[in-house]
Amino acid sequence: MKHIYLLLLVFGLLGCKNSTGQTTQETPISSVSPEEKDNRILFIVSNQHTYGKSTINAANHFAEIVFAYDVFIKAGYAIDFVSPEGGAIPIGYLNTSDALEKQYLYDFEFMGQLKNTFMPQQVDPSKYKAVYYGGGGAAMYGVPENKAIQKIAMAIYEENNGVISAICHGTAGIVHLKTKDGKFLYEGKKVNGFPDLFENMKAAYYQEFPFSIEQTIQNRGGNFSFSEEGWDNYFVLDGRLITGQDPTAAASVAENVVKTIKSQTK
Repeated sequence: MKHIYLLLLVFGLLGCKNSTGQTTQETPISSVSPEEKDNRILFIVSNQHTYGKSTINAANHFAEIVFAYDVFIKAGYAIDFVSPEGGAIPIGYLNTSDALEKQYLYDFEFMGQLKNTFMPQQVDPSKYKAVYYGGGGAAMYGVPENKAIQKIAMAIYEENNGVISAICHGTAGIVHLKTKDGKFLYEGKKVNGFPDLFENMKAAYYQEFPFSIEQTIQNRGGNFSFSEEGWDNYFVLDGRLITGQDPTAAASVAENVVKTIKSQTK
């Protein structure tokens, strides 16, 4: 299924495979219940519809969002979504034969969140325990260089003693993150993401990439590791930094985010 525009338009939403409305979530963070304020996780997603300036469709990876979201919700966390521009985001790489993906595809409240993501200025970092960077080709654009999103993520990490997590190409979102002392967040740490081994570097889509996740992290002092087999639930944990290689690790990344948050509150 290359596109799901018609299906999502039935819901008044947008989508595409493996475009942007400007409406935003109607309920500001300040209006949520006191209980939810201290039990929230922020998903960081992209508004990008193409690979760079090409006409090749790009999207946020639906499964990488859904598999983690389901873990967090069942663990009692409330979820918000933020994107560089706010509003609707493109989604793709759908597998409608997967029961969990299908469940959330027909969940009006969940799909409404993807249509109405927050803009960075609407987010209060003090309300969150963790951030989760979703993947998909769209994750390479808009998010990594966004200063406001960088500031939000690092405030959650440094001021809230929170967790930073990412899956697959979502790791692109952390490459520019720096701590207060000016070091890259992942310097000297174990980190993972979608490796160059599985990229088609000669393909038109890859020629549009602004950087290599693997090479950038290695060049900046990160200990980038990956599974050569791939699609085998590979992820790494280094303190409050948790990263996974591909969709098969999304749930495991989320589960370890939950464990890490709980360990911080004991």
